[in-house]
Amino acid sequence: ILGGVEIPFEKGLEGHSDADVVLHSVIDALLGALSLGDIGSHFPDTDPQYKNIDSRILLQRTFSLVQAEGFTLNNLDCTICAEKPKLKPYIEKMRDNLANDLACDISQISLKATTEEGLGISGSGGISATCILLLKKQ
Repeated sequence: ILGGVEIPFEKGLEGHSDADVVLHSVIDALLGALSLGDIGSHFPDTDPQYKNIDSRILLQRTFSLVQAEGFTLNNLDCTICAEKPKLKPYIEKMRDNLANDLACDISQISLKATTEEGLGISGSGGISATCILLLKKQ
């Protein structure tokens, strides 16, 4: 699962929750923008209530914290690094999920997939995501 979209592939992601690295990156960026800690401090992997939880639920809870602080999303840009699977067919659905969960227009969400040409985490079969975003005071 990436960006809340199930992607068919012979390998899966390993984690305490559903291990959606895209949404985890967005959650950390939201929390970081307001100095509210990180995903592990809000949803610790030692807490059984988060075992196999849908990361969209974690994202929605995180965005509620952002809204409670008086902020909303201005724009978001996320880059996924993966050699395989090819993610282009799933990008628009991921953008749609993010726009819905972050109460914004899809035009405010940029999401792209790239490779590291056999280097880095993705070069050894892993997947990573980096997110930057801008919040605005309501």
